[in-house]
Amino acid sequence: MEKVNLKEKLSLFSDHWNPRIVGELNGQQVKLAKLKGEFIWHSHRNEDEMFYVIKGNLKIEFREKTVEIQENEFLIVPRGVEHRPVAEEEVHVMLFEPSKTRHTGEEQHELTNNDQKFI
Repeated sequence: MEKVNLKEKLSLFSDHWNPRIVGELNGQQVKLAKLKGEFIWHSHRNEDEMFYVIKGNLKIEFREKTVEIQENEFLIVPRGVEHRPVAEEEVHVMLFEPSKTRHTGEEQHELTNNDQKFI
């Protein structure tokens, strides 16, 4: 049992769209990521995904609307819902999702990273 300092963990990397695992509980992974620019449209067929914004403003685009998440807010994207995260400026997020969640769902893209590391 060790506490996790989010600021310390976020200082260990600078790349975007490459989540790092910082904890696991009950089959869920807690991940940190830095986002900037547009990600790809994707969905997770069997898993919900939670985006918690630590720093900045994140837009989650859906086919029918866009939801803006500000610092200290979170959004749960239900399983099967197609979405695209967009960060106009760098955003720091914490993600909660089942450990079996594939980074870009069934989509394959140069940003896809299904081999995320523990830090």
